[in-house]
Amino acid sequence: MTSPWMMLPLWSVATVGREVVEPTDLGEEVVHYSIPSVDATGTGQVEKSESIKSAKLRLSGGEVLISKLNPRKSRVLSVAASPLPIVSSTEFVGLRAGSALDSRYLAYLLQSEFIRQELDARVQSVTRSHQRVAPEDITHLNVAVAPLPEQRRIADFLDAETARIDQLALKRRQMRSLLTLKRERVIESTLGLERAQMTDGLVPLKYLVADVTVGIVITPAKWYVEAGGTPALRGLNVKPGFISTGDLVQISADGHAENRKSRLNTGDVVVVRTGQAGAAAVVPAELDGANCIDLIVVRPGKKLSPRYLQYVLNSDYASARVTEHSVGSIQAHFNVGAMKQIPIPSIPRTEQDEIVRLLDIRIGALDLLHRKLDYQEQLLTERRQALIAAAVTGQFDVTTASGRNVMDGVTT
Repeated sequence: MTSPWMMLPLWSVATVGREVVEPTDLGEEVVHYSIPSVDATGTGQVEKSESIKSAKLRLSGGEVLISKLNPRKSRVLSVAASPLPIVSSTEFVGLRAGSALDSRYLAYLLQSEFIRQELDARVQSVTRSHQRVAPEDITHLNVAVAPLPEQRRIADFLDAETARIDQLALKRRQMRSLLTLKRERVIESTLGLERAQMTDGLVPLKYLVADVTVGIVITPAKWYVEAGGTPALRGLNVKPGFISTGDLVQISADGHAENRKSRLNTGDVVVVRTGQAGAAAVVPAELDGANCIDLIVVRPGKKLSPRYLQYVLNSDYASARVTEHSVGSIQAHFNVGAMKQIPIPSIPRTEQDEIVRLLDIRIGALDLLHRKLDYQEQLLTERRQALIAAAVTGQFDVTTASGRNVMDGVTT
């Protein structure tokens, strides 16, 4: 870093907006920067003032917002000017760059990985989903401040280079979306679901399986133990087509003994009831004898291939049936009775096995390409973070750095 650069506390070069207002006092409509809208779109959205039920931070445009909530997920954005009143969630801190700071440079500073790590180290809550930092943790950050002309050159450089990276990442997301659609079409056509619906070749699931039951529903937490218990699957462990074992809970020996009907066997198919309702996965051998919590358990028996059933239940066809029969006004859930009634193609087991073989080949090729796109997007994200960190700490001269190899390792 060259000598004109200085390390300064953020409060000395930026001011914090502290005006809190009721949106209904500002008119019929406001631009609202909420956590959900920022996560979904990267910006605020126009909302009816009466639909916003709590006080908000008043903004005027030109501020840089940074979220106090879960700083490990960096939420930093610049507030655009608007003819409508502008407000944000009080989960954000609104910073206005002072005379010695360019607001675009400030936004890039706060996006940098070392700032994210610094704030993540200062969180005050023990729950992973609701960790926060205090506003003072943000304003007392020591940041690298270059001379103002250099800040503007850095911001110009990063505007151009991050736009290139973001465009490449967007193309990969679009390709993944197309692959997802193609994957579903391949599954639907190979399973012959449309043909089965047209020829009345469907029968309720209950006639094809040995049993359908449910995991522990009533106060499962009373059986939880820290160690030495039996692993138990929950809805968050079950994804379409696979089971994640990274966050399993354990239940006591008494709980496992009292809840025999929810014990799992290799080849059972577990189905999520609440949340991502309908997501289904086959129980692998390593989870034989485990238990489960608030999951539907389908025991296929001899008439139905577990892998075939998994493919059917994870199809758009089955997802529509799950949505149709889910109940609950706050959070919809799917029950055993509805599961038993889902229409399933009634075909011989040998034909099911052949369909699974074909799908494994066809879907395997698509999933491999999907993973490659995921990896490329991860590389682009890492490159973007590294580029910002290097630029805002003066590790290279941006006047000669434009066109750096942001594409290295990423195939177009």
